Amino acid sequence: CRGCGSVTALSLSLRNSTARKSSTRTENPRSPAQAGWKDRAETVIIGGGCVGVSLAYHLAKAGMRDVVLLEKSELTAGSTWHAAGLTTYFHPGINLKKIHYDSIKLYEKLEEETGQVVGFHQPGSIRIATTPVRVDEFKYQMTRTGWHATEQYIIEPEKIQEMFPLLNMNKVLAGLYNPGDGHIDPYSLTMALAAGARKYGAVLKFPAPVTSLKLRSDGTWDVETPQGAVRANRIVNAAGFWAREVGKMIGLEHPLIPVQHQYVITSTIPEVKALKRELPVLRDLEGSYYLRQERDGLLFGPYESQEKMKVQDSWVTHGVPPGFGKELFESDLDRIMNHVEAAMEMVPVLKTADIINIVNGPITYSPDILPMVGPHQGVRNYWVAIGFGYGIIHAGGVGKYLSEWILQGEPPFDLIELDPNRYGKWTTTQYTEAKARESYGFNNIVGYPKEERFAGRPTQRVSGLYETLRSKCSMGFHAGWEQPHWFYKSAQDAEYRPSFRRTNWFEPVGIEYKQVMQKVGVIDLTPFGKFTIKGQDSITLLDYLFANVIPKVGFTNISHMLTPKGRVYAELTVSHQSPGEFLLITGSGSELHDLRWIEEVAVKGGYNVEITNRTDELGVLGVAGPCARKVLQKLTSEDLSDDVFKFLQTKSLKVANIPVTAIRISYTGELGWELYHKREDSAALYDLIMNAGQEDGIDNFGTYALNVLRLEKAFRAWGSEMNCDTNPLEAGLDYFVKLNKPADFIGKQALQQIKAKGLKRRLVYLTLATDDVDPEGNESIWYKGKVVGNTTSGVYSYSIQKSLAFAYVPVELSEVGQQVEVELLGKNYPATIIQEPLVLTEPARNRLQKNSRKDKA
Repeated sequence: CRGCGSVTALSLSLRNSTARKSSTRTENPRSPAQAGWKDRAETVIIGGGCVGVSLAYHLAKAGMRDVVLLEKSELTAGSTWHAAGLTTYFHPGINLKKIHYDSIKLYEKLEEETGQVVGFHQPGSIRIATTPVRVDEFKYQMTRTGWHATEQYIIEPEKIQEMFPLLNMNKVLAGLYNPGDGHIDPYSLTMALAAGARKYGAVLKFPAPVTSLKLRSDGTWDVETPQGAVRANRIVNAAGFWAREVGKMIGLEHPLIPVQHQYVITSTIPEVKALKRELPVLRDLEGSYYLRQERDGLLFGPYESQEKMKVQDSWVTHGVPPGFGKELFESDLDRIMNHVEAAMEMVPVLKTADIINIVNGPITYSPDILPMVGPHQGVRNYWVAIGFGYGIIHAGGVGKYLSEWILQGEPPFDLIELDPNRYGKWTTTQYTEAKARESYGFNNIVGYPKEERFAGRPTQRVSGLYETLRSKCSMGFHAGWEQPHWFYKSAQDAEYRPSFRRTNWFEPVGIEYKQVMQKVGVIDLTPFGKFTIKGQDSITLLDYLFANVIPKVGFTNISHMLTPKGRVYAELTVSHQSPGEFLLITGSGSELHDLRWIEEVAVKGGYNVEITNRTDELGVLGVAGPCARKVLQKLTSEDLSDDVFKFLQTKSLKVANIPVTAIRISYTGELGWELYHKREDSAALYDLIMNAGQEDGIDNFGTYALNVLRLEKAFRAWGSEMNCDTNPLEAGLDYFVKLNKPADFIGKQALQQIKAKGLKRRLVYLTLATDDVDPEGNESIWYKGKVVGNTTSGVYSYSIQKSLAFAYVPVELSEVGQQVEVELLGKNYPATIIQEPLVLTEPARNRLQKNSRKDKA
């Protein structure tokens, strides 16, 4: 094995190193495929790794009949069998904690339920902080754990030493401890899930490689294998690193790349053998590795830097080798030597340990390292559960999550971060490889709020203003698009400097805020998702989709699509441009998420409509501020006065000679218009507006200032104040929900029942005085020593010079004037519920002025 010499020099000897066919656990003989063949199925799952088998188990246990799983070779072949098997309650994502929680709770009971040994160890785990910024990161994560069921604590060095006595404590400052964490044998886990799936009636067939997938006109699928064909109501691609091949059968290019992940197993270490209890799993974040006990030795797995790690790109260009199943790659210790040295320093007993096994196997990565889970836009009844960089800890929870979604018609909770539709045609192979390399190499870097990662950027999704603005601002990445977050000011620090506290963007954002409040600002809103819907059934379809009424021709409103259980699936602006023709606008991250829902409802209901995604075709500029009308009026003959071009009105007009669809609306809450136009006209339109506004002091502003402005106006944001975890009544969206409209819109009956029963919690509006840190969202709300809720978003308000946040609290604590506390970086800050909004919107201010004049008259 290459690299042996350098390892020996460090007193780490290598014997019986693995070359290709190697496993760290005893394999059972290949299990025979079940007798018989089902030619019809409700659900066909493609792939027999832990994720696919978990889904089969959950669907069958929940009562679905005719669940068929097809595996090309044998169960666990691919990435499952050689996984290190780590399990943890921890995840920086809010709802992914639920997936981890559900997985662990299932694994704790699975042996008793199925009679199959699963080899589950739960010694806990400790993440090690050796720098002050890591301590801040732990505090940041702790603010987000109080309102979850998972246990998590920051522990002092003395406690760490007690729990892991083999540790060198010289650099250790703190630990993030999760009781109940540990590791499980992936092979045994999968076999137990398979036993459970069969127990409840699922059929698992192997070897049964899928050779063809054909979608029928009625939405069912013909799934071809050498053993025969199965007609399925839906198919689920859970094929691991073969998922791209399965996708290609139906014309999809799933953005997945196999990477090589290595871990090392030592022989017996006397100091480990002498321990009276199993060591907790250790994660040295600066060293970028995990380490756990394996019998009387240690198992050590590093995440190499993006420069050294190896992507199996030949599989992307030429496909996975046909016979590859339970094989491994050649190990390469040279790639991990810096991690080995870091581990030896942290755990000195490794210096004299013998290596008995090196495992180097393929793991499939998506660009952002998160899996792709759910129904896929553009293809009927095609679901995916692919791209699992951490399949063992995700398998149980994702199987439960997907089975509930399939059976109930909506996700049990919001997981848009796993939505397969977060990627689109802009996601090229080159982009995917660059991001997968970055994600693997950055596996253990500090997770800051407002984090940006720059590999693979820009994509083809750049607005017409990208070249004009790129040197003037800090760009953010939004569904493939580059969009200005904040603009550099002269003599100020223009570097990207993420932080848990206020950083170099704080003052520039304040300047942009004042720009919009006092003068006029321009913002690039091109990343919005944009759809047109027209046809004889368009009004009927939208009336069924949306809880709000359909706006009159020439007008716009804010509308919400609800799930059957009455939760908020999406928020869009709906503009009725001409009779029966609509322009729908959604956020950049929701583009294909929302489009899939609309298309599915249209197809199932047999609506005669034409739905077109115009996101890449149209550019959008927002112009907002008290001088917005004055600037735009110079460029158009259309009367923009308040009486003629009313708030929430939409018109087609020309700005100079450029055709635009102008909507009088602004997420800033100030006087403003959104101008929709051909993307190639963006630069010219921008130049015209900027030139026209020179005497009024026009300037740019970005999304950070926009977020401050919308929060001061108490505007809710989808994904923060509302999503599939919330209903519109508790989110304070009553104005937009018309329960008395004639149409029986999706979720109406459920919402009526929710209203009749009464709410248990409400969204409230908080102010709090902090020092150099502001709420971001998802922080814990405390009352009398207990966690009672969570923030949803927050900012520093430049108008009152305090922090401002939305939060969910119990109804009994939701009155204006109520005192609570918000946890930020390990400290609880007093907060007060106030009347919303903090700043009235421009239309509201106008109404008050008009009423005041009438009263005086």
